[in-house]
Amino acid sequence: MARRGQAGTMGTSIFPCLFVILLTRGSPAECAGDGVSASHSTAGTSEKPILLNNIEDTEAFISGAEVAVVGFFQEPESPEASQFGLAAGRIPEVPFGLSTSPTVLNHYGVAANTVTLFRRVDNDRRDLDMNGKDVDAEKMTRFIRMNELHLVTEYNPVTAIGVMQSLLELHLLLITDKMSPKHPERMRRYRSAAELFKGQILFILVDINLKTNERIVSFFKLKKSQLPALAIFHAPDEEQDVLTLDEVSVEHVQDFCNRFIQRMQKKEDEPEEKALNEEL
Repeated sequence: MARRGQAGTMGTSIFPCLFVILLTRGSPAECAGDGVSASHSTAGTSEKPILLNNIEDTEAFISGAEVAVVGFFQEPESPEASQFGLAAGRIPEVPFGLSTSPTVLNHYGVAANTVTLFRRVDNDRRDLDMNGKDVDAEKMTRFIRMNELHLVTEYNPVTAIGVMQSLLELHLLLITDKMSPKHPERMRRYRSAAELFKGQILFILVDINLKTNERIVSFFKLKKSQLPALAIFHAPDEEQDVLTLDEVSVEHVQDFCNRFIQRMQKKEDEPEEKALNEEL
């Protein structure tokens, strides 16, 4: 039987830095740097990105993936483009495109020698301007890993930066054990629920096997025996709620999210109703 937790606020924490602090007790820069160096310390192999010669092809390329990266260069064989190819080899699960078309560059409002990451989950983009800067494959890889957000984003010290900068104000965490034999089915259902709230709620996976994530479990006053659990919070006012689960289902997730959204909407309507009554 699912049990609802008590609603409340995070109180002493400042939201934009909350999870970075929980994970690292350090700065976001330190957090991202450590995570990337550990994951990508070895050299990547060169991989040729897809050439995008016109606006139509570029738009189709971007819309065809949850996260897509496009390098805008003056010359396809430039040193910057070569480094871009190396970065593509390090992140094979993310599609890389390359365009040297002035029309395409103008359409996206970028200068030559710019790497742009497009993410569908919050319809946002991030630009890395390489003009006059010493940007290599390592820095491009770090930029992409820090800013990629998926329909369900697994939380770790590197993705914390993208989570912190997301345009979505509602974040939902599934706190669970990835080693459980039930995990694949839980993720299938969680991802199906994420589709229902795309562009409205950022869905996050928190694996309790990652030692630094233990702080998140304790922060929400949960015990491992209560997991899996859902935790949702609203960034502007840090309102939160927790739901422990016997099983993860689309219905449970959907109901939990809808109830929280309705509560937040009611909270927003109260000041307007009060002001209207005072005028009357």
